[in-house]
Amino acid sequence: MGARLRLLKYWGMSCSLHLIAIVTVFVLASSLLGQTTGTGDTSVTAVRGESWLLHSRRSFGETNMGKTWNLGPPPPDPGMELPPWQLNLSPGFPAPIVTLHGSDLYRMTCQGCHKESGQGAPPEINSVIDPVRATSVAAITARMKAAGREMSRSDIASMAKESKAMLLQRLHVGEQLAAIPGAEKNPIAVKESSYRIGEHIVKSTCYVCPSATGPNPSPEQILKGAIPPLSSLTTRVSLSGFVRKVTNGVPIIMGTPPTYYRGHMPVYVYFSQDEAAAAYLYLIRYPPRP
Repeated sequence: MGARLRLLKYWGMSCSLHLIAIVTVFVLASSLLGQTTGTGDTSVTAVRGESWLLHSRRSFGETNMGKTWNLGPPPPDPGMELPPWQLNLSPGFPAPIVTLHGSDLYRMTCQGCHKESGQGAPPEINSVIDPVRATSVAAITARMKAAGREMSRSDIASMAKESKAMLLQRLHVGEQLAAIPGAEKNPIAVKESSYRIGEHIVKSTCYVCPSATGPNPSPEQILKGAIPPLSSLTTRVSLSGFVRKVTNGVPIIMGTPPTYYRGHMPVYVYFSQDEAAAAYLYLIRYPPRP
């Protein structure tokens, strides 16, 4: 047990709590309704409760994550219009079934906080690199050998198994991110519906900042830092507007008198338009709850 505790400490197993046109919307939502049979969507549930920011009693700008994220394009010059933008969903959207690999699950559920590199945004968002490497017998063996430490293969295998069980409570598979030997040769794949993809994105990325429900702030309150709840999102912005905000960024109207400002919402350029649209349709099909 002592050796196990030392190894966990050595690998830094601490990982922050983990901490997404009206006619078009109805057409897409209707087509998604047929996906609920046989896709495992009985496990899809509405987002609930307060956001990570509200729970931590901090504003987004006070976090290191908020200080380093891309917040999108600046507002247009006075008298100028916003640059054109086009919604361009795939011809088959929404796809009945989408195949996801570990890298997709990491991107949808982890990258919003831990970033593409896995390094996180210390101090509130820890790195996931060493905790993931601690799940690999090969990586542990190499690290122990480099450090001049001798351990039996059975002990290393047991510790790697325990480390994996602990990590999978927080993450979906992310081995290739941590450069574990051979991970790229055995990718794990799962099949999900568009609703499930939307749930991944909303619960793990969007839910960091806005709570599920709450009062709808005024433009002046938004200028002061208030964040609209997820429950009001589909009434505040169209499908096209939401996809644009998520994947490209767009200045928003805030304050009194209403004026264009750079938006507070981070831009997630690593989400496709289809994925952002799936998040929007998920919020329609599964309305957020207190």
